[in-house]
Amino acid sequence: MQKWSQLFYKNTGLNPYVWLVFFILPFYYISQYSQLWTLVTGIIIILVFFACYLLAFITKGWQIYMWIGLLIAISITMTIAYDYAYFSLFLAFFIGNIKNKAGFFTLYSVNLGASFLTVNYSFINQNSMLLSQFPFIFISLMASILLPISTYNKNKREQLEGELENANKRLDDLVKMEERQRIARDLHDTLGQKLSLIGLKTDLAKRLLRKNPDQALVELNELRQTASTALKEVREMVTTMRGTQLVDELFRAEQILKAASIAFILQGNPKLQDTSQLNENVLGMCLKEAVTNVVKHSQATTCTISIEETPSHNLLTVHDNGIGIERTRKQNLRGTGILGMKERLEFVNGYMDIRTGTEMEGTVLVIHVPKLVRKPVKEDEE
Repeated sequence: MQKWSQLFYKNTGLNPYVWLVFFILPFYYISQYSQLWTLVTGIIIILVFFACYLLAFITKGWQIYMWIGLLIAISITMTIAYDYAYFSLFLAFFIGNIKNKAGFFTLYSVNLGASFLTVNYSFINQNSMLLSQFPFIFISLMASILLPISTYNKNKREQLEGELENANKRLDDLVKMEERQRIARDLHDTLGQKLSLIGLKTDLAKRLLRKNPDQALVELNELRQTASTALKEVREMVTTMRGTQLVDELFRAEQILKAASIAFILQGNPKLQDTSQLNENVLGMCLKEAVTNVVKHSQATTCTISIEETPSHNLLTVHDNGIGIERTRKQNLRGTGILGMKERLEFVNGYMDIRTGTEMEGTVLVIHVPKLVRKPVKEDEE
């Protein structure tokens, strides 16, 4: 269970004020009774209900079900004895936040059944007070049906999004670990033998320096050649060392979108031609950020990624059929990474366009990245 303070903190708008009305309403309702003992008993029952409601939020395990059972009993008592049938709304909201599936459906069925039975019992007995409130009673029953399901599905979706984010982090960590292991293997295979050979030749040249200077000179020349060869291999390894390649990033994007139940469509060839490693890294990082935004904020069902090459630039287009970036901004969603993408693109003289509006569905993000890093101008040799 989530803490009650966290639940209300996450909500915005009128929700806190609506719940405040529901807190005050039973006291106002009880105040209409003229008999003192009836009034005092009703107030005590209401205070006990809210105390148990608070205890249900801050307890864990089997105690939650004990408090909910007591709350359902109080709700039944208030409906039959005081014609107040609206405590079921509090129970509906609480039950929707239960994470255990079996516990949720059990309490949901019990609360719904108790609400219908007590209301029907009062109607059969021709309770004039409840009959006069029939429209509100009907709305309360509909809310008792829909509110727990809606809250449960919302919490489940947030839980799945959190698990997806954690899975993506673990995937990134595994990729980094595998890359480190690959670099370690390459360094061992490239430098291990050469360094051992350099050590042996150094010892040999040291021993021959006085006995056979000519042979020592030969060994020193071979030593220099071995060192040059090792340096060349290291440079080649660093040059060909993989960064964030677009093909790999597209594969990860496809896995993430599928995990989020978003259809993935790829158009164009992901294997870029005549593109520097740095610029391809920037393109891959921007793609990763764009796909993350689609999964977290767009509410899309399809994401199309298009790749187009021009003689001087690579164009990457990410199009989703979601709610659009304007509605995302209205929902005060922050941290969409747009500024970070712009900064990366400016570093390689690239730029991005965002198109959204009522005439198109979703958001279209077009990323322009030059093929090569601009080389410094060399002075003409004299």
